[in-house]
Amino acid sequence: MNEIIKLIAPCIFGIESIAAEEFKRMGFDDVVTENGRVLLSGDYNMVARANINSRFAERILINMGQFTATSFAELFDNVKALPFENFIGKDDSFPVTGSTIDSALHSLPDCQKIIKKAIVSRLSSKYGISWFSETGPEYKIKFTILKDNVTVMIDTSGEGLHKRGYRRKSNDAPLKETLAAAMCDLARIYPDTKFFDPFCGSGTLLIESAMMAAKIAPGLRRFFAAERFNSIPKNVWQEERMRAQDLILHNIDFTATGFDIDKNCVDLTLENAKKAGVEKYVKAATGDIKDFVLPDERCLVITNPPYGERLLDVKQAESLYKTMGERFILEKGKKFFIISPHDEFEKHFGSSADKRRKLYNGMIKCQLFMYFKHNEAFKPKSAQKGDF
Repeated sequence: MNEIIKLIAPCIFGIESIAAEEFKRMGFDDVVTENGRVLLSGDYNMVARANINSRFAERILINMGQFTATSFAELFDNVKALPFENFIGKDDSFPVTGSTIDSALHSLPDCQKIIKKAIVSRLSSKYGISWFSETGPEYKIKFTILKDNVTVMIDTSGEGLHKRGYRRKSNDAPLKETLAAAMCDLARIYPDTKFFDPFCGSGTLLIESAMMAAKIAPGLRRFFAAERFNSIPKNVWQEERMRAQDLILHNIDFTATGFDIDKNCVDLTLENAKKAGVEKYVKAATGDIKDFVLPDERCLVITNPPYGERLLDVKQAESLYKTMGERFILEKGKKFFIISPHDEFEKHFGSSADKRRKLYNGMIKCQLFMYFKHNEAFKPKSAQKGDF
């Protein structure tokens, strides 16, 4: 029976609505956004579809249940009432990890032990056994306790969904793939977009934009934990991979061009693009931002420049922003999307953004500064032809 399963998709703070819209496009009907996550439900095929296709979610979790608990007795009883036998077999492994914040149940090791004990008790009564070998497929149990509100989940993804498989190596300060994809979504990537990143690093923005333009599912080349689950039919994964394969656009006029001052980053970008299967769309070369010039055609720049808390000190970053303001000519047909944690980025860049959006790069609160309106008045004289 391909039953309906409640799911939770955690995501980066600030992109919940983007992730929700993506799930709706996949075919999910009941999609609800909360802080840092999206709630949804679907059958086994939709579990596979979400894992293979989601560009923005961090992982796909089966929502086993939510309840309030202020004592270990309440925690045990509520967990024991959840139908774990619908997924976990008598030989399967089920390690427990989680977090507790601002709750009466503040001892994490004790919470883990109680939840594990409750699941064992539930499965013992269902299978009529008292000892579990846990030699079968692994079902990772995750829980969160926030202000006494408990959520218990089973992880279907395994490695986080931001790990597409193309970036085994990266530069010193890589942009998370899910955040890069969200920036590309906000900037609107089309099959004929001419995209540029003058600080390409390991190529994450270039690769995510190319995959988006060609409609290549980000999880098409990787494995997921739930593929080992005996409770989920194996054929659903094959069906959903075939569906994703059929959606790929093969003849598009998209180009993604990156530059970096470090040749090692350029080489890494090209290597990662090949691993992602988008090498025909991605180009990269060494170059300094002071020489950056865009072609005389409609094009888009999305970039993650080095900044104070990351690679450069604050003064160096501010000088870099000034140079960017001189090179990024705000004129018709040109759009610029720049992520930065600097509160006064616009002051140093030399122009106020048309729109801003709060995003988190890891634990660093940032703003995505968006420039997309034609501004004839902003044409710095210092922007002359360079070497690029």
